[in-house]
Amino acid sequence: PGVTVHHIGGHSKGLQAVRVKTARGDVVLASDSAHLYEHLDQNKVFPITYNADDAVSGYAKLRKLAPSVNHIIPAHDPAVLQRYPAPTDALKGWVARLDVAPTL
Repeated sequence: PGVTVHHIGGHSKGLQAVRVKTARGDVVLASDSAHLYEHLDQNKVFPITYNADDAVSGYAKLRKLAPSVNHIIPAHDPAVLQRYPAPTDALKGWVARLDVAPTL
């Protein structure tokens, strides 16, 4: 309960994203459907992509799944670790708490 999986497509044909209920609302783990925040913000497509049109359509799907763009977490952006706090000081730079609002 509280976890759903959604077909996004684009980067790869069967690509999926995961939506998780958290204390701050639904958080969407975009997986490789959005590698970086820049991809979402500017509708940019990763250079190696199965279907570019599906990739851009996938960004719209991610936005519908999330209460706001601040609830979408791209797969490879180092900024995730800057925007979200670590659960402990020892895990800073390695692990981020996505159940709390971003600090930036």
